[in-house]
Amino acid sequence: MRHPLDTLDWPISTERLLLRRAAPGDLDATWAFRQLPETHEWVTAATVTYDDYRERFLREERLADLLIVELDGRVIGDLTLKVQDGWAQEEVADQARSVQGELGWTLDPSYGGKGYATEAVRALIDISFNSLGLRRLHADCFYDNESSWRLMERVGMRREQHTVRDSLHRTKGWLDGLSYALLAEEWPAHE
Repeated sequence: MRHPLDTLDWPISTERLLLRRAAPGDLDATWAFRQLPETHEWVTAATVTYDDYRERFLREERLADLLIVELDGRVIGDLTLKVQDGWAQEEVADQARSVQGELGWTLDPSYGGKGYATEAVRALIDISFNSLGLRRLHADCFYDNESSWRLMERVGMRREQHTVRDSLHRTKGWLDGLSYALLAEEWPAHE
């Protein structure tokens, strides 16, 4: 089955950025910022070596969900959109197929504080709701990853859950977790 992102015309431009599908050639550019300590600390899968990163990055299912964020031709980050089924009772499960998405992002910290992450994630939300027709988006993070949850709030996502020490961090142990979400009908109010 085709990935929903395959149905769109790429690249997509924002005011300052270019979003495009990830390709194997983006390996080195993404490794450059993903291996930095301040980024590496929070990514879901922290590969230690370049070879491990290459193997993970080049997986077909990984590339299918990944978008690249460019500024003036330079890769400054990546975004993830995993299209998912909503929970449903058996009788209506067909209506819940591929209706929601999980968002993720990693940006080069040297580009922080300039609004690029906010601009890129807003564009991804707009793509998800207006181009792909998804009905709900969600994102999760560790409570300690303040820059991530502050970004979720800046783009208009609602904090739905604060869990107590349910999220295991590779070096910090059990930490609190946060879940944010946004419905399609809520999105126009935040633009």
